[in-house]
Amino acid sequence: MKIFLLFIIAYLLGSIPSGVWLGKLFFKKDIREFGSGNSGTTNTFRVLGKKAGMIVLAMDILKGTLAACLPYLFHLNINPLWFGIAAIIGHTFPIFADFKGGKAVATSAGMLLAYSPRFFIYIVIFFLIYLFLTSMVSLASLLSFATIVLSTFILPFICPAILPKHDWLLTIMAIAITIFVFIRHKENIRRIKDGTENRVPFGFNKAAKKKSEK
Repeated sequence: MKIFLLFIIAYLLGSIPSGVWLGKLFFKKDIREFGSGNSGTTNTFRVLGKKAGMIVLAMDILKGTLAACLPYLFHLNINPLWFGIAAIIGHTFPIFADFKGGKAVATSAGMLLAYSPRFFIYIVIFFLIYLFLTSMVSLASLLSFATIVLSTFILPFICPAILPKHDWLLTIMAIAITIFVFIRHKENIRRIKDGTENRVPFGFNKAAKKKSEK
């Protein structure tokens, strides 16, 4: 019964619609009615600005982290990834926002932070590199998830300091979440192919703009 209740709590944590609540409370806007119509971090940046975007990013990561930490807090011998999955489901299909949520990127990162802080930092570095090279949050996110899957196989052999051993549950969940994230990003993938995907003023895109202005 305790485990079942903690799974419910993990789902409810994930269901907190950070961007929606922040937008309505402080900006009198429902971010789902603007931009991409998504309630996640990227659309919050686009609609509400950098400060609001950073707050929502932190909150969405924290949801996954807190959920995945539940077995540690209650001294349960259960892999934290299971509770992280519950938070990801909550974030994507939130009961507090008509079951219309984000694309699971930030909350998945939060789950990874609870599972292995070193692995989390490793993936964040790759994300920033991908973002610098592509100037597209969506593409950088997709590439990062693919990197997570590959790294679960490779790192235990080449860099055990980051990931000491191969955890099949981590690999299987990474594959499943990556497929799910790709599905959630199907419109972004279409725009990437068409060359119409939104770009951020960071990396090569910003450098190219400065060069063209000279």
